[in-house]
Amino acid sequence: MNDSLNSTYAPEVADSNNEDEPTVAILFIGVSLILGVICRQVFRGTRVPYTVALLILGSGLGAMEYGTSRGLGTLGASIRMWSKINPDLILFVFLPALLFESSFAMELHQIKRCINQMLLLAAPGVLISTFSLALVHRFLFPYGWNWSTCLLLGGLLSATDPVAVVALLKELGASKKLSTIVEGESLMNDGTAIVVFKLFFQMVLGQHFTPGDIIRFFSQVALGAVALGLAFGLVTVLWIGRVFNDAIVEITLTLTASYMAFFVAEMEAKVSGVLTVMTVGMFFAAFARTAFTGESQQSMHHFWEMVAYIANTLIFILSGTVIAESILQSQNNIQGHDWGYLVLLYVALQLSRVLVVIILYPGLKYFGYGLDWKEASILIWSGLRGAVALSLSLSVAQVGEAESEGYTFITRRTEAQFVFFTGGVVFLTLIINGSTTQFLLRALRMETTSETKALVLEYVRHEMYGKALESFGELGEDEDLGPAEWATVYSYVTCLRHQIERGSPTHPHEASSSGEETRKMILQDTRIRFLNGVQAAYWEMLDEGRITRTSASILMQSVDESLDSVARHEPMLDWKGLKQHVQFPHYLKWRGSLMVPKRLLSFFTVVRLELGCYIAAAFLRAHRQARHQLRDFIGESEVADFVITESENEEAEAKRFLEDVRLLFPEVLRVIKTKQVSYAVLVRLSVYVKSLEQAGLLEVKETNHLHDMIQVDLKKLQRSPPSVEMPSAHEALNNQPFFGALPDHLKKVLQHAAKECMMFRDSPLYTEDSKAEGVWLVANGSVKWTTKNNAGRQSLHPTFTHGSTLGLYECLTGRPRLCTITADSVAHCFFIDSAKLMALSKNEPPALEDFFWQESALVVAKIVLPLQFGAITMQELRALFSESSNLCTYIRGETFELEIGKIGILLEGFLKQEGKEDEVIGAPAGLITKTEILTVGKGLPGSRTESIVQQSIFYHVEARSRVLFINLPSYQSTPPFPSLNPLLTRQSMGDLAGLMRFGSKYRSSWKSSDGLNKSVDGSEDLSGNYSEKAMELSVFGSKVPNKGWRSSYVRKFFSFQQPRSQSYSAVAARSLRKQFSSADALKLPARSYGYVPRMTHSQGNLLSTPAHQERPQVLQRTHSGTSCDSDGDEEHIVEIESPSKLFPSSQATW
Repeated sequence: MNDSLNSTYAPEVADSNNEDEPTVAILFIGVSLILGVICRQVFRGTRVPYTVALLILGSGLGAMEYGTSRGLGTLGASIRMWSKINPDLILFVFLPALLFESSFAMELHQIKRCINQMLLLAAPGVLISTFSLALVHRFLFPYGWNWSTCLLLGGLLSATDPVAVVALLKELGASKKLSTIVEGESLMNDGTAIVVFKLFFQMVLGQHFTPGDIIRFFSQVALGAVALGLAFGLVTVLWIGRVFNDAIVEITLTLTASYMAFFVAEMEAKVSGVLTVMTVGMFFAAFARTAFTGESQQSMHHFWEMVAYIANTLIFILSGTVIAESILQSQNNIQGHDWGYLVLLYVALQLSRVLVVIILYPGLKYFGYGLDWKEASILIWSGLRGAVALSLSLSVAQVGEAESEGYTFITRRTEAQFVFFTGGVVFLTLIINGSTTQFLLRALRMETTSETKALVLEYVRHEMYGKALESFGELGEDEDLGPAEWATVYSYVTCLRHQIERGSPTHPHEASSSGEETRKMILQDTRIRFLNGVQAAYWEMLDEGRITRTSASILMQSVDESLDSVARHEPMLDWKGLKQHVQFPHYLKWRGSLMVPKRLLSFFTVVRLELGCYIAAAFLRAHRQARHQLRDFIGESEVADFVITESENEEAEAKRFLEDVRLLFPEVLRVIKTKQVSYAVLVRLSVYVKSLEQAGLLEVKETNHLHDMIQVDLKKLQRSPPSVEMPSAHEALNNQPFFGALPDHLKKVLQHAAKECMMFRDSPLYTEDSKAEGVWLVANGSVKWTTKNNAGRQSLHPTFTHGSTLGLYECLTGRPRLCTITADSVAHCFFIDSAKLMALSKNEPPALEDFFWQESALVVAKIVLPLQFGAITMQELRALFSESSNLCTYIRGETFELEIGKIGILLEGFLKQEGKEDEVIGAPAGLITKTEILTVGKGLPGSRTESIVQQSIFYHVEARSRVLFINLPSYQSTPPFPSLNPLLTRQSMGDLAGLMRFGSKYRSSWKSSDGLNKSVDGSEDLSGNYSEKAMELSVFGSKVPNKGWRSSYVRKFFSFQQPRSQSYSAVAARSLRKQFSSADALKLPARSYGYVPRMTHSQGNLLSTPAHQERPQVLQRTHSGTSCDSDGDEEHIVEIESPSKLFPSSQATW
């Protein structure tokens, strides 16, 4: 039995029967990989190309096996088995992996820029090369081949092998632009050449094709391959998108896609398998590069790098073996002069390559990155031939063997000559061109390091020297082992010795002073390094879950485009490629249209805004990080400052977009931040669990259980992330502070009358001096105001943010518009017609009118007193007015005092300031206390100091006037809102310190125990309720069930002091039987109320002075109370019709 087993595996028996056991094939693989490892170790760091060495070793193996007459035993049997391998199997085994790895490694941006150059070389270039070589075969070779045979060999030799070219360029470190052109041309050229070969091969076999058949054949084979590749790529990418953190599955899918695509294309669809796999790889490069992050990306990179290394090793050794075996076995059909024609064919091949590049040079120079003569020279010399051409020639040989001796198209001599010429050309191009390309690069000075890069490299060496010394200081001594030996460390660390020998290097940016051209090169180099840092930051953010895959692809594409511009010595323009993605969609203007479904519009709006926010936030973060890294690396320099300034200037639009989204759609930013935080928390938990395992505190089983639990949560976050719930128009309108504070019965009617508008930036809402036709409610976004006459009222913050009510003051007074309002961002607004508002409000209680006046004062205050209120946000201003303001109405003849710590807003009427009776103050106007500079002596001769002191002012009422007093709060240490700084002062500064000394306090006396506002006479003041609702909506965006929010929010604003009484509380609306306006009041004589005290209203004081005035014939009522808390004083109350345009019939008494 043992003898039978031995005989089964004996090489002699296998040889005699010509049936080698398949198991011996493993030996050739093992020997090839060992030889590859030896070559990689021996020739690493030398100028001997790895692929050339493998080809020579393979040829040596084939020659040894043939020369020893099968004396190599099992190894010889294994070599013979591989040398007789089916040529199609070579393509099916090796090409899919190599083609996919090469095309997947290409950058999408480089492909897009160089695609036209690739197509020129792959289509017209292959045809030019095929026909030029066919001419050489037809007229210079003495073999008498017909045109079909000559074209067949020409097409076979036109394929520049991507395997050989890519491997060579990677070793030589050619420029990215040149590598992309040559590599892409090789991939497409190879597929095109195979298609051409198949066409002429059918002609050689006797088939006839019309021009229409040829066009149809090319279209089917080429375009069908692209379509099939896109289908495979799409399905695989979608499948990988459903895989979460499973590198094994992801790698398996990519490997399966490459081989299945090649197989289906060649065997089932009858299209080009090379073009199909190339399309799959490029599709992955375009849409799936960001799908692999972290450990998955590293695993994918290492796997395909290993596959490419093994495949290259095997295919080049196999090519050498097949060439040697074929040539040596065909000695009877190869004559001596054939070697001379082989050399002639090699020269003709190089000349045809020159002809292709010369003819196509105008297009190559025009498209993409362009092409100079140096790069064209490398392109000519890098046209290597490899395993693809060799396998195609073996296919011809198989046909020749299968046919009878009388076959007229391909004889045995012809098929031997095909293998001989192809193998010889492959060997010569790899040996001569492959080994001398590096010398050509050096001769053309294309691989030399620039002066700028050399300076940077020297600077880094100097920094390494400092880091080495720092590390030795930290690690040089150990409490357990003692100190290290410095001399030995010095001998092993090369940078220490070199730096001591060379001394301190020149700063790389100091060379910029040597000339303008040098400065341009340094600036270009610094920009490139900065942009590389930005792109690295994007990859880091993708790994951390801060950005999505889609946004990462767009961001990295923008950096690639900016690198192109920097290569042309242009400024950094990476934001330019992001603008189209970071803007509000134009279809937002259809939000108020009934033709477009609101849910569908909201969905697309959210998707677009989310993408824009991811991009803008990542752009700002990456640029900040790159600036810090550049500053830490290069230090202070003029060039670095210039690049950093460029980066900071690019940030303006990104910041403005995020601010616009924060104003208009804050829900989007909130959801994005929620996603980021959720992902970061889960990642930190995963790291924590791994640290416990590494510390030995958790067993592997426990770690896996916790890890799986975290992975389930991460998968849930990816598959079902938090979604943005866009508020409906009804919700947005009801959450607007003014509208939401209205009574429910008014809101129910007005919400149907309100017109929803989406105003884009710089779109006008209304213009100054135009007729006030209605009220604009800003639900989200911001608007800006401008006036024709800004004398003395310039504002640094002329904006009204969300929650503002615009145009209400003009509707109340019947005035034309005070200013021009335009959108400062995309603003979500509602317009309510004033006629509708007037009709619904005429029968409402006076408290609603007071609320309207207070709401209108918010806008008036920012316009008439921009220095005091311009920088305060609408939310803060509303809280200030709601908690610390008092609306007072005065009649002609009264005098009131504007105390220190107060600001007044004259909403209607006319006043005269005491001491300036010749000047009339008309509404709207701001009333502020007087500032004087006092000079105080300190008791020493010549010693004087100056102090700024605020003084109260008395105003005389010339016509019925309405004034809103704001009691400015004081604070003890730090104000709760920085924007209130212009209005606040410290209490501890003393009477004469600072600009103002505010004595107003929080109006707790105005609030009853149940929280309702009370007037002076104890009646309920409903206007406070409206204001409270408005402030609640302004602060929280919706009504809050917990009423305790108010006290805590107020504490944030105000320091509680002992309250002071208010002399003239909010007065109800008055009526007069005859329509009365403030302008007409100036024409009336002074009115007498009998013996009525002239009331000078102060905060807590009523000054009585006798005054006789003639009284007009009006209805008089006697009120037991007074308007100013002066007990016992008689007061005649006049019923006056309100001049408000919205409340023509509301009546009340005081």
